Order: sequence, then C-alpha cells, then structure tokens
Amino acid sequence: MATNHDSVTIGIVSVSDRAASGAYEDKGLPALQDWLSRALKNPIRFEPRLIADDQERISHTLVELVDAGCDLVLTTGGTGPAPRDVTPEATLAVADKLMPGFGEQMRQISLAFVPTAILSRQVAVIRGKSLIINLPGQPKAIAETLEGLKDADGKPKVHGIFAAVPYCIDLIGGPYLETDEAVCKAFRPKSAVRAPKA
Repeated sequence: MATNHDSVTIGIVSVSDRAASGAYEDKGLPALQDWLSRALKNPIRFEPRLIADDQERISHTLVELVDAGCDLVLTTGGTGPAPRDVTPEATLAVADKLMPGFGEQMRQISLAFVPTAILSRQVAVIRGKSLIINLPGQPKAIAETLEGLKDADGKPKVHGIFAAVPYCIDLIGGPYLETDEAVCKAFRPKSAVRAPKA
C-alpha cells in the first residue's frame, strides 16, 4: 500500500440478532471491508463489530468507535420497520448533527431496484469528527448505495453516497480520503483538491 496517502480508521458494524448469536453467517462485515478496500487508496485500519439488534448496545458501540478514533463508521442492518430494527434510533441518539442527504440518496438509488426501498430508514450523522452512516443489510444493496448506478459505458447515472464522503470528512477535520475512480469517483470542489504528494 502506498505510504503517500493519509491513513484512515473505519468502524464497520453489522447489526443482526441472528448473526450475533451464531445462527447465521454474517455477510455485512465482509461486504463492507471488501468494498472499502477496493474503493479507497488510503491505508485502512478496520474496527469491526458484530452486535445484536439492541438500541443501547448499538449506541454504545458507535460512541466507543468514535472515541477510539474512527473517522468513518458504517453500519449495516436494522434499518427496516420491524420492531427489532432500531439502528436509526440508536444512531440518532448519539448525533451532534444530522446529515439527511445520505439517507435520501440511498433510498433514491434502491428505488431503482425495489419498490420497498421506501421502507428503509437509514440515517447519517456526525458525532465529533466522525461521520456515521447506516447502510442497507444486503451486500448487493451496500455496494449499490455506496457506488451508485452506472450506465452501459460505466458513467454514473445516479451518484452513490460515497462520492460525497471524502469531502464531508475533510469538512469535519478528518484525513484526506482518495478513491479509486474505477470503483467510485469522489467529488470535491476544485479549491479542496489536494495536490499529489511527492
């Protein structure tokens, strides 16, 4: 891994009663780690957590990851309307600022695939100098919402949410994230683009 990129610490949290109890193989953490490893040029230190659908436990885990220095925390699972789906409530409980555009865009992307995307309640928030984003539970939907929709030529039709993540992290005082444009092209205003390091 090139050393001329800022290192980044990313918390990845899979929220699932069945996976946490061992009744079901967790697919969320491997999907997140795989996508982020392909999308980012930065050296990444992952802080993975697999936890049950418990609001207090989720909130505690998010605070713990932010306090441990995670610049970005991504959760997967627990965002539907079922009684045990409490990830958004747990996330909002620890928020300093709400970032509603992320949830709006994720639902917009998913609606291109399934009409039930409107049942999804993902939120994104800032706590301290960390961005926390709730993602869908299915690995395919995770990649779709992060990457967006591309046409037959590979050009973006609908931007994925990750295109805005590096600049958001710039604005809250985090490391300079650089993406592999073949996976996801990050957008920054020209004034915010850093010249390549020698």
